Amino acid sequence: MLSYRHGFHAGNHADVLKHWVLAEVLTYFNAKPAPWTYVDTHAGAGLYRLGAGVGGTQASHEFREGIARLWAARAEAPAVFSAYLKAVAAFNPTGRLELYPGSPAIARQFARAGARGKGGDRLVCFERHPRDFAALERLFAGDAQVRCLATDGFAGALQVLPPPSRRGVILVDPPYEVRGDYVRLIPAVRAMLAKFPQATVLVWYPRLRRVEAEELRRRLANLAPEDHLRVELQVAPPPVGGRGMTVSGLVVLHPPYVLAQRLQEGLPWLSGRLEAAPGQGRWTLEAKIT
Repeated sequence: MLSYRHGFHAGNHADVLKHWVLAEVLTYFNAKPAPWTYVDTHAGAGLYRLGAGVGGTQASHEFREGIARLWAARAEAPAVFSAYLKAVAAFNPTGRLELYPGSPAIARQFARAGARGKGGDRLVCFERHPRDFAALERLFAGDAQVRCLATDGFAGALQVLPPPSRRGVILVDPPYEVRGDYVRLIPAVRAMLAKFPQATVLVWYPRLRRVEAEELRRRLANLAPEDHLRVELQVAPPPVGGRGMTVSGLVVLHPPYVLAQRLQEGLPWLSGRLEAAPGQGRWTLEAKIT
């Protein structure tokens, strides 16, 4: 159950989509001075050395078809990608792409310190894999604004909700390695919203040829039928035999009202940049925002 490690896939096309959307959401939250809390149910190690092996295994190079393509074209990228690329650049100050920040490291780039005796923005990160949790703790050692917990994120999130700030973002990003992830996800998100109905919840999913994967998108949207957004990005046709992931997406519940327009501005360029071959890129954006 704990064999999956995000380091195998860090910086791939799915990460680019997921973290760009997260950066846009947190940019919106920072438009107001009130503090927010970020909850990451499957935080991973937090920071990844690109091209390096994970746990003694052969290195993955999925980032070459993901963040590396954006990094090479960052001078010409539309302005809507500036916040995301700035967060990545913070870990690569020489200009050479060597490190990729996972979702907690990206969220930390947007977290503001407190002012006038008030607490700043907070992060609560859950990770069960022992090695990844150890790396996560090292990354945020001594950081009073970040709390790392080595426990199940689905259950743990309910223990920290609602946050005192009553403003918050929850990222639900399980590996979908076992069918149990599909079974648990909808009840878990429903329970999170019951405890914290104001939350903006981002749920990432792989678009695989599984009944569970197809059903998941519909069930997620039904948790907030009049206030959700769904975005998908395809970089190549589905592989023959159904193995591998070429399409991924996010359902955002209670999204910022500006998010759909922001994604509309960037998706055509992103699709063209990440497609495996000319004409293979596709994107979908559906929104019902109150």
